[in-house]
Amino acid sequence: MTVLLARTAGRLYWGARYVERAEDTARIVRAYNDLVVDYPSDELLRWEPLAVIAGSRVEIDVPSDDPSGEFTVLRHLLADRSANSSIATSVAAARENFRTTREVMPREAWQAINQLSQYVDATANGAVDRRLRDRFLVRVVEISRRLDGILESTMTRSDPFQIIRLGRLIERADMTTRVLGVAAAGILSLESADRTDLVDDEVRWMSVLRSVSALQMYQRATRGPIDGMAVVRFLLDYGAFPRSVQGCFDAIRRTAGELPASSAVLDALAEAEAALAAAHPGGEGGAELDRSMDVVQRAIAHLGDTICRRYVDGVM
Repeated sequence: MTVLLARTAGRLYWGARYVERAEDTARIVRAYNDLVVDYPSDELLRWEPLAVIAGSRVEIDVPSDDPSGEFTVLRHLLADRSANSSIATSVAAARENFRTTREVMPREAWQAINQLSQYVDATANGAVDRRLRDRFLVRVVEISRRLDGILESTMTRSDPFQIIRLGRLIERADMTTRVLGVAAAGILSLESADRTDLVDDEVRWMSVLRSVSALQMYQRATRGPIDGMAVVRFLLDYGAFPRSVQGCFDAIRRTAGELPASSAVLDALAEAEAALAAAHPGGEGGAELDRSMDVVQRAIAHLGDTICRRYVDGVM
């Protein structure tokens, strides 16, 4: 790549990561919101774990008039422009990165990004309200999916397209491990205690699957009841599902193979796959899954750093 193309690659790579981050955050929040509505128990479900899944390192102070943390956490994740992991921040960063690379993208793609930015600017603050929340989250996912469809159907398979794909896939793999390391590990911790509310646990596992749009595909693949360890293994290893960690790794290998001098990236990918193969999701009430996901996340981060060193000039 030339110097100019490397700079463009940086904008495309990070723009794609930010769009994927916004979309995935919207999916996770919507799934948890549905869980709270449908949960067959009087237990007060806390909202703070969502901030951890989204990668927030900020300590969130929940006031006494928000007992579950619902509105405080959602304000942080949807509309807080000082929060690196919020949808508003991610979409704004995506627009800024793609704004300077419009010449290498289809016009319809830029229009979709701009539409997403304008929509989030106008509605993110109000989306904390329960009456408006679902419409906002669905719309964020829909526009992001439309952008992906535009790129898939109208963009030539040149280097810019492959860089966008790598950005999306790295972010998607990382987010899936976060869902497993926080939400799934939390359920396993509950299951390890002397509890008999199996219906509650099944509803929780369904929420984990919904957070990565995997419920229907899991049911088609397993043809059986929802089992916690089967869910974990599906989201880790089932390569035929594109949002599983292995599915992302498989797509990264194909994509990197289309780029020049990708041997270092493929080596880092092999290390990430080794970390995934060594993961031990069972035992210790979810603690082992949490530790395993930390290892896989570090491997994914190293893979992302390798992509940046090879193709990107450090633009973020």
